[in-house]
Amino acid sequence: MRPVATTSKADPGGRLADNIVYFARTLRKAGMRVGPASVKDAIEAVLVAGIGSRDDFYWTLHAVLVTRHEDHATFDEAFRLFWRSRELIEKMLAMFSPVAIDNREKQKPRPAEGRVADAMFEGHAKQQPERDEPEIEIDARLTVSGNELLRGKDFAQMTVAELAEAKRAIAELRLPFDMVRTRRFRPDPSGRRIDPRAMMRLASRTGGQLILPRFRSPREVHPPLVILADISGSMSQYTRIFLHFLHALTEKRRRVHAFVFGTRLTNLTRQMRHRDPDEALAESASAVRDWSGGTRIGDTLGEFNRLWSRRVLGQGAIVLLITDGLERDDPSGLASEMERLHKSCRRLIWLNPLLRFDGFEARARGVRAMLPHVDEFRQVHNLNALADLCASLAGAAPRAADPRLWLDREAA
Repeated sequence: MRPVATTSKADPGGRLADNIVYFARTLRKAGMRVGPASVKDAIEAVLVAGIGSRDDFYWTLHAVLVTRHEDHATFDEAFRLFWRSRELIEKMLAMFSPVAIDNREKQKPRPAEGRVADAMFEGHAKQQPERDEPEIEIDARLTVSGNELLRGKDFAQMTVAELAEAKRAIAELRLPFDMVRTRRFRPDPSGRRIDPRAMMRLASRTGGQLILPRFRSPREVHPPLVILADISGSMSQYTRIFLHFLHALTEKRRRVHAFVFGTRLTNLTRQMRHRDPDEALAESASAVRDWSGGTRIGDTLGEFNRLWSRRVLGQGAIVLLITDGLERDDPSGLASEMERLHKSCRRLIWLNPLLRFDGFEARARGVRAMLPHVDEFRQVHNLNALADLCASLAGAAPRAADPRLWLDREAA
C-alpha cells in the first residue's frame, strides 16, 4: 500500500506567523499588493491547512497572497529565496564575506529576481555606514548615464523603482504626426479640384445669377493603429509593461484599437480609454480570462479577421503584432490568417521580445509561418526599442527590420 502523506499542524505559538509577516513585507517591497488583511488570512490559512509538504505550503500562501497574474513570478522567486534556507544563507554569507573572483559560468537572471533581492536585503543596505569617499572628477564623454542604462535594460530584469521609471518614460513617448489621404474631400481655397456642390449651394443664395468657383482637396487623417498583444505564459514577463504602452498610445491618439490574445481574443479598446493607467489595467484584468495561459495565434487571428478586420482596418491602418510566435497548433492555418491580415492593412509590424537574444534564429514553425507576411520584424524588450518604434511609424522601415533577412539567413 502507498504511504499516506501526513500533515503536521502548525503551532500558533511558534515563529511561523512572524516569518509569514516578514515574507509578506518582502512581497510588498517587491511590488505586490499585500495588505494586513491578506497577511492575517495567510496565517489563518496555514493554521487551518497545516504544513504537509513544501508544495502544499507554497500553494496555501499563493492562494491568499497572489491576486494578480503578473505577480506570480515575483511570488515564486521570493518564496524560493525566503523559504529555502540554504540559498538564503549563501546570499547572506556572500554579503559579509570578502569578494572573490567568480569563475563560474553566469546564468541568465530569473524573472523578478532583481526586485525580490532588493526587497529582501533592503535593510542590510540601509544599515551600512556611509563612507566618506574623495570626490573624483570623471570625464563622462565616453560613458553612459543612468537614464541611458535604464532605456537599454530588459523589462523582465527591472526592479520596482526601474519599472515605475519605465512607465513614466512610456507615458512621455511622442508619436509621429503621420497622416494618410482618404477618398473624402474638404473645402480648401488653395485646392486644385473644383467643388460643384459648394458652387451650387453658393449660387442658390443669389438665384443662380452669380456662380463663383469653389475648390476642395483630399482630407488627411491619422491612420488607425491596431495592436494585437500576446498575453500567454511565455509573454507574462512583459504583459503589464505592454499594457502600459497600449494605454499611452490610446491616450495620445484617437483611433487606437487594442486587442489581447492567448487562447481567445479580447477587445480592450474601451478599457484602455480610462485616463488613469491603474484603472485601465484593472478593468483589463477583469475583462481577460486567459492570462498566462496557452497560445493559439492562428485561431485568434482568424477570429480577428472574421469579426473585427473590416471594422478597424480601414483608411490605411497600421497593425502592431506583439508576440513571440510560439504557436502550439498547426502552423498551416497561421500562415493563411497572417496573409489575410497582411493584405487587410497598410503596414504590419511584428514586435518579438525574443530578438533580445543574440543567438535567436527563426527556426520555430510558427515564426517561419509568420515572417513572410510581415513588413517589419522588430525587438520590443526595452525602452529604446519602443522609442525607435514610435519614431519609425511615420517613416520608412529600416534595413535591419526587414523580415527577409531572417528568412535568407535560415535558407543559407
